[in-house]
Amino acid sequence: MKTRTNKWKSPMIAFCFFLVFIFVLYLQYLYLSLSSNVYGINMQEFANNRNTYSSTLYAKRGTIYDVQGDILATDVSSYTVIAYLDESRTGSSSTLYHVQDKQKTAEALSPLLNMDVDTLLELLNKDAYQVELGPGGRGISEVLKKQIEELNLPGIDFIESYKRFYPNGDFASYLIGYAKKNEVMVDDKLENVMQGELGIEVKYDDILKGTNGYISYQQDRYGYKIPDTPEENVPAIDGSDIYLTIDANIQRILEAEADKIVESYDPEWLTVTIMDAKTGDILGSVSEPSFDPNILNITNYENPLTSFVYEPGSVMKIFTYMCAIEKGTYVGNQTYMSGNIDIEGTKIYDWNKYGWGEITYDHGFEMSSNVGTVNMMQNFLTKDDLKQCLTSYGFGSPTNIELPRELSGSLVFNYPVEVAAASYGQGITATPIQQLQALSIIANNGHMLKPNIISKIVKDGEVTYERQVTKSDRIVSEQTVEKIKELMYNAVNNVEGGAIGTAYIVDGLDVIGKTGTAEIADLENGGYLTGWLDSIYSFSGMFPKDDPEIIIFASIKRPNNGSNIGLKTMSNAIMESIGKYLGLIGGDSIDTNKSFQIGSYINLNTNDVKESLENKGLDVIVLGNGDRIINQYPINTTLLQGDKIFLLTNDSNIKMPSLIGYTKIECISLLNLLNVDYEFEGYGYVTEQSIKVGESINDKIKIILKERQ
Repeated sequence: MKTRTNKWKSPMIAFCFFLVFIFVLYLQYLYLSLSSNVYGINMQEFANNRNTYSSTLYAKRGTIYDVQGDILATDVSSYTVIAYLDESRTGSSSTLYHVQDKQKTAEALSPLLNMDVDTLLELLNKDAYQVELGPGGRGISEVLKKQIEELNLPGIDFIESYKRFYPNGDFASYLIGYAKKNEVMVDDKLENVMQGELGIEVKYDDILKGTNGYISYQQDRYGYKIPDTPEENVPAIDGSDIYLTIDANIQRILEAEADKIVESYDPEWLTVTIMDAKTGDILGSVSEPSFDPNILNITNYENPLTSFVYEPGSVMKIFTYMCAIEKGTYVGNQTYMSGNIDIEGTKIYDWNKYGWGEITYDHGFEMSSNVGTVNMMQNFLTKDDLKQCLTSYGFGSPTNIELPRELSGSLVFNYPVEVAAASYGQGITATPIQQLQALSIIANNGHMLKPNIISKIVKDGEVTYERQVTKSDRIVSEQTVEKIKELMYNAVNNVEGGAIGTAYIVDGLDVIGKTGTAEIADLENGGYLTGWLDSIYSFSGMFPKDDPEIIIFASIKRPNNGSNIGLKTMSNAIMESIGKYLGLIGGDSIDTNKSFQIGSYINLNTNDVKESLENKGLDVIVLGNGDRIINQYPINTTLLQGDKIFLLTNDSNIKMPSLIGYTKIECISLLNLLNVDYEFEGYGYVTEQSIKVGESINDKIKIILKERQ
């Protein structure tokens, strides 16, 4: 007979298993509810992260200005077009907040974004809450954004961002440099960060970029901030503004003359820089080939002013002579036999091989005699004298101008032939900025000035740095300065004596200076290149003689005619124009009394502004027929009578204006305002444009420039 105990055995086992399961669940519940960390995960952080909205507040990069406050580099708004696709964004609202008619939307946007309708439809048909309409909808201008807004397309919106903009285009490009967005790791995630990569933009990237902030708060599942929850808001700190010492008017002179020489002589490179003789401020500097930082058509990533070292040639005779004069051993009326000299079996020749017979050392300077300086090393100076002098004049060390990657050059010379060559500028290397610094000794009665490129730095309206004139202790005596000035004056102005620098005479300026022709080292085989084009031509000068205000250093490598004619043409035109601009000589001078400070006219009435500016004698170019101004160039600067000012209006259908007769820089200023891509051919002034006057601007414009006959 079976017992009742056996009958209940199976249900009891099942009950025990169930009881254990419930107990385990209860323990798990206690673990989840009471423990701050579950399986290595901080539950509070996990919950916060799921419900926390966080966004970076980007700092505005500082603006770079010229000395007069004209903008050279700035951040401008750009926009990305986005389309909301999810119906939930509209919900029960009677107003559409998402794209419903995708065909109509694609057809309307296609011509404005320069994208195929099919490509846009492919994006609009994605299974996503929102999409970017790229590539045509990325980085668009304020004008194009306004045109799209006027279409009133449901579900189309914009994300605002910033890009770096250079209103003058190819203008002082190696000094300003450029900045662009790069993908970098920030807090363990990739972000697009604006970074400087050349010139002032990279040298002072840390103070230009500012500090980003952020906003963080708790949001509900619909993306709205949960009431009565904490919000963390750390505002962005904008970058500092930098004012350069560059005078835009002088820079324009340099750019225009350099363009002409590049067109005519196609050199490997050229550079010309103007320095204020009393302060060391760089007033203008141009290097070719150059580039437009807006499109980065760059072929060389080094600034010739500071980062090219080369054997300078006969311009160094200034400093060899100055050394001998200061030592007190120089006898200018003593004679030597020119033509050639033997140094331990090596013949050193004058540039004309035959020389000029027996001449004085003074006359040897005028004729740029190599043999003269070599004889000076035999009679007036020692190797140590020369090295000590050149070192004290700043050669062999960086000037510490506020530009990146400055090179030091080399003063290595030991053997008699090396010493002889160094005396006339071969076998040693220097940069153009070192030449300018050394020339400042002559302009300042024996004291050397540190070159400057930054005038001041401003943070939130407060000047945090202002350049001071940095003058050395006396390096040479006033008597030495007067003698070297006399030699440099005769080297340019002694026409009767046959001085080789007379082509640099500029009527009314009293120019003093020294020419130079240097051989180019053969880096592969040793020695020097021997082709007829293989030379670097230089000119060191200043004016006026008695109290110099301007120092100029210009050099050109391998011009296609194998001579220094292009250098002379460029240097003289620059000196004459600057002389007129500064009122140092007469003629068709720039009347600085007829200059006007212009401000920002954005959001003002177009006709009122146009009338006011025209009454001041400015050439006002109004872009479009709108009644309000939405952008302008230039802004917050000084203009002279006859200067152009471009005013962009709120007209949504701006037609192509005439560019005939414009300079390249004027074209770039106008086309950048219109956000139009461009391509130049030639140099000089505009003679043809691919988009005709009055036509809509839907494509890149090609511009033909030619010299005026």
